[in-house]
Amino acid sequence: MKRISKVLNWLSSLKIAIFLLLLIAISCAAGTIIPQQESDQYYYDNFTENPFLGILNAKILLLFEFNHIYTSFWFLLLLIWLSIALSVCSFRRQLPILKSALNWIDYKSSRQITKLSISQAIQSNNPLKSLEEIRTYLNKKGWNIKETEGRIAARQGVIGRLGPILIHLGMILLMVGATYGSLYGKSIERFLAPGRSIDLLDKNEEKGLTIELESFQIERDPQGRAEQYRSIINILEPNGNNEAKEISVNYPLRYKGLTLYQADWSLAAMTIQINNSPKLQIPLKSIPELGEQVWGTIIPTEKDGTSPVLLTVNSEIGPVSIYDDDGTKLMNLSINKEAEVKESLIKIINIIPSSGLLLKRDPGVPLVYTSFAIILIGGSLSIISTKKIWIIYEKEKSLIYIGGLSNRNLSGLSKELPEFVSLLKN
Repeated sequence: MKRISKVLNWLSSLKIAIFLLLLIAISCAAGTIIPQQESDQYYYDNFTENPFLGILNAKILLLFEFNHIYTSFWFLLLLIWLSIALSVCSFRRQLPILKSALNWIDYKSSRQITKLSISQAIQSNNPLKSLEEIRTYLNKKGWNIKETEGRIAARQGVIGRLGPILIHLGMILLMVGATYGSLYGKSIERFLAPGRSIDLLDKNEEKGLTIELESFQIERDPQGRAEQYRSIINILEPNGNNEAKEISVNYPLRYKGLTLYQADWSLAAMTIQINNSPKLQIPLKSIPELGEQVWGTIIPTEKDGTSPVLLTVNSEIGPVSIYDDDGTKLMNLSINKEAEVKESLIKIINIIPSSGLLLKRDPGVPLVYTSFAIILIGGSLSIISTKKIWIIYEKEKSLIYIGGLSNRNLSGLSKELPEFVSLLKN
């Protein structure tokens, strides 16, 4: 039993809880720096020659599951450990404190009163009247009172003792919700051009919702820098219901457990015309070798497919840069303008942007939101100080003894004492 008690005391110690919180915080910080959920080859390419912090190479990162920290065995172990520590602390410390606060302590002698943190002896001309006045005063101020012959016990703010228990409960629920969401949540990131859609499957692997992009707009400042992205989304249900919703950066859409974020943008295609040809919609591909946000395509300028040129663009408003097959830049061509390139007339009709959508289904969100509410309530209650006072009339000496305790803000209780004394002196 002694060993079990020592283990429980160690688990519920404040030092262990702070240490675990520090480890979890450091792990979360590492998870924001190290890219998560990438392929193994990505880590070999990026961390073999340049180890993380100069120590963690690709093999170590993959061995200790730094590629998915939030679902790694050791991170989940830290969360479980902290949950156990908080539970043990609540059962072994906070619940007994709450139970003690709810139990009335009956002091029967003046000696017990004088040993309290705050105490005073008062000479009263009419002790019975004084006791009645202070009892009435305490009732008006919201104190709970227990009165026996010649003795009064009063307390206020006992509900504050519930605060730490609620905070512990909220933190445990938060970790459960976050873990549940990490293990069973799903996310999909797709680039959609207007008119394109994504079909989502339900739990039975059957067609569920369909997410269709109706339109996409990039708002730019006078210098041409992107300020906001807006998408009009059609949500099509299997029963035929159709709802149109707008999403933008920092304004996601939440729909039946699904959260849809406006995450990014790209360029999907370019519509061009060569000589008298029909309008051709040619897909664009990212060209990271030329820049972070550069898209392009290669087209022939002759009917037999020869004499190709490279067309590149970095925004939906153009212009389009045209390069020869040897890399020589031929010209910049604006949208709705045409120019002769290698004896062919090329016209840029438009550039079609695509919306980067991030779809997340996190079953742990209700638990996380509930935990936030519980923690806020618990934190608010913890601010409330628990105050207790005792009053005893000693008939032999014609003295009234008053004393009190407070778990916090003892100075506040000491400031109230003169008012109590003034009532007892009457």
